[in-house]
Order: sequence, then structure tokens, then C-alpha cells
Amino acid sequence: MTGPFDLSGRTALVTGAARGLGRAIALSLAEAGADVALGLRDRSSASELVAEIESHGRRALPLAMDVTDLAQSRSAIDSAVAEFGRLDILINNAGGGIGGPAIDVSEHDFDAVWELNTKSTFFLSQHAARAMRGSGGGAIVNIASQAGLVALPGESSYCVSKAAVIHMTRVHAVEWGEYGIRVNALAPTFIETDGTAEALADELFRADTIERIAALHRIGVPTEVSGAVVFLCSPAASLVTGQTLAIDGGWTAR
Repeated sequence: MTGPFDLSGRTALVTGAARGLGRAIALSLAEAGADVALGLRDRSSASELVAEIESHGRRALPLAMDVTDLAQSRSAIDSAVAEFGRLDILINNAGGGIGGPAIDVSEHDFDAVWELNTKSTFFLSQHAARAMRGSGGGAIVNIASQAGLVALPGESSYCVSKAAVIHMTRVHAVEWGEYGIRVNALAPTFIETDGTAEALADELFRADTIERIAALHRIGVPTEVSGAVVFLCSPAASLVTGQTLAIDGGWTAR
């Protein structure tokens, strides 16, 4: 691959790479030319993904990486740097939520969502930025959510955690620009993945979701997010930093 979206010679680490968006992102980065480290809760789950990445002529490195375990996660980043010689790209994709009305959210559940979505993104970005600073820069992409831009009833702790990720993106971009590190975020709507399958199987919920995707009126697919990741990591986005791109079919435009 050549041109403004070419990632040949770049190295990347994707958290939550085993399935869904993480898997699609890892494959798209490899297709664009990058070697990819795979952050996984269970390394044994990655054999097929490793083979697919290698089929594109790229290297794949499966790593044990529970993002709520910061010591393990920092070690995984160090392993990627040691194996590839540098780290050019970090994709903070791992995340999740615990639903429930705001009036009923427990402190335990709030802390769990914050630790998974926000604290991990902050400290993994920090550790990766230290490595990138020493090798001339890089690109960090945080997978936020439309929930960080609009209120989703019943998802209060998730909304708050993703809104924090969006503002964190701005702060990190401003602080780390002098090192040649660009930091951006994506805010997807509902995407067809294993993680959303149960919710979207409810016909009433699915119909309401499609209606709220105000312009295109359809559920997204993983490659519609992974393609944007490639753009934000590529030379085509060399002047883009501190931004959040909504991939929401028009939901937040309403």
C-alpha cells in the first residue's frame, strides 16, 4: 500500500483486540501496512487473528493485557516496544459499561466503569507517550462513544466515563504535540458486534436505535470505525489532533 493512508513501517498496539471493533481495527491497521501488537485478556483466543494479520505480510504479537491491571498493561506496552523496536500507534479500544438508572448506580459499579474506560486510557496513553516521545512521535486514538457527546438514559456512568475520555483527548493532544504525538478520539454509535448483539436482538430497541441514528437510519459495521482509525493514524491526518470524530450516522446532529 502506498499513498497518504500508508502505514508501512509503523507499529501499533490495539487493546481489546480479540473481537468486535478491536479485531477489525487490528486487521485494518495490518492491511494498511502496520505490524500489530494485540492486547488481549486471553492470548489463546488470538490464533486466527494472528494468522490473518500474518497473511497480509505483517507481524502480529499477542500480549496478555487486562487494561484494568496497569502493571500488566505497562509491561505489554514495553514488550511491544522491545519486539518491534518502537511504538508508533496506540489504540485504546477496550471498554464497556454497566447499565442502570443514575439514581440507582452503585459506587462499586461507577468505579468499575471508570477504571475500565477512563483510568486505563489515561495511564496507557501516558506510558505509550513516554515511548513515543523517545522515538520521534506517534498517534494515539481513543475509542470513545457517542455516549460521551449526548445523554443515553440508563447509561449514566458509561456516558460520564466516555465524556472524560473525549476531554482527556484534548488535554493530551495539547500537552504532547511538542513531542510529535497526535491524540484523537472516535465516538461511534451502535455497531454490529458481539458486544451489542444481545441489545440489538430486541426488536423494539433496534428499531428505536435505528430511528435515533437520525440521518442514515442504520446500524454501523466495524470497518466503518476501523477505516477512520487508519485515517487518524496515517500521514493524511498529520495536522489533526485533539479532535473527536463522531461515527454516528447523524445521531448527534439531531
